[in-house]
Amino acid sequence: MPPSVAVVTDSTAYLPAVPGVTVVPVQVIAGGVSYDEPLFTGDLTAATTSRPAPESFASCYASLAAAGATAIVSIHVSRDMSGITDSALTAAADAPVPVDVIDSRSIAMGLGYPVLAAARAATSGAALPAVTAAARRCMETTRTFFYVDTLDALRRSGRIGTAASLVGSALMIKPLLHIADGRISLLEKVRTSSRAIARLEDLAVHAAGEGAVEAAVQHLGASERAEALAERLPKRLGGLVELRVVEVGAVIGVHVGPGMLGLTVTSHTP
Repeated sequence: MPPSVAVVTDSTAYLPAVPGVTVVPVQVIAGGVSYDEPLFTGDLTAATTSRPAPESFASCYASLAAAGATAIVSIHVSRDMSGITDSALTAAADAPVPVDVIDSRSIAMGLGYPVLAAARAATSGAALPAVTAAARRCMETTRTFFYVDTLDALRRSGRIGTAASLVGSALMIKPLLHIADGRISLLEKVRTSSRAIARLEDLAVHAAGEGAVEAAVQHLGASERAEALAERLPKRLGGLVELRVVEVGAVIGVHVGPGMLGLTVTSHTP
C-alpha cells in the first residue's frame, strides 16, 4: 500500500526516480521556447530559467490526492534563489488535502537529502507532522560546499554580489562557496583550482565530523574531477555510509556555468 503522505519536490534536487516522490520540473527558456529542465540540452549561456507556475503545483497536488494521498509535504529550492516555494505556497492554499511547504534553504543534494528523509518517513507510514519533521531535521545537518572556475555567471544571474565576483576576477582567484542561510556566499579564495578542490574536500571532512554520514559529489561537465574526488572521499570520511555522484542540470548550469564541483554532506539516519 503506498504511503498516505506524498512528497513533492522540484527538478533542482537532481534526484533519480524515488518511490513516493513527485518532481515538478523547472523551466529553461532559450530562443523563446520553454523546456522542462530534464529535456533541455542547448547552450546554457543563452538560456534563462523560470519557476513552475502555481497551476503546475495545483495540478500535481490534485493528482496525488486523487491517487489516495491524504497529505503532502512539498520541499523546494531556497526561496532566496528562486520563487518556486512561493508558487507551491499559492497552490497549497487551495489544495484538496493538507500541504506542508518547506523551503529547504538549499539546492541540488542540499535539497535532495531532506526530500529523501521525508520519503523514508512517509514510506514507513509516518503522519504529516512526522514527515515534515524528518525533512527539517535533515536540513539542520546538511552542508553544501562548491567550487566554480569563475563567479561571472553567478554575478550575471544575481546569485552573488558584484563586489565578491569582481574581487575573484581581478586577482584570478579560484572561489570556494557555500550555502548559508539559504544564500550562496563566498567562503574562501584560493589561488589554483587544484588547491581549491583539495580545500573543498577538507571542508566537507570537517563538516562531516566523526558520525555516520552520507555524501554527494555534484558536478556540471566535470565528470573526471568528480570521480577523482569520489574515489578519495571514503579514505577520509570514516563514517561514510553512502556516496553519490550526481551531475546537475541546466537550471544550476545557467547560474554557475560549466566546471562546477560541489560536495554535500549530511548525517545518516538509519
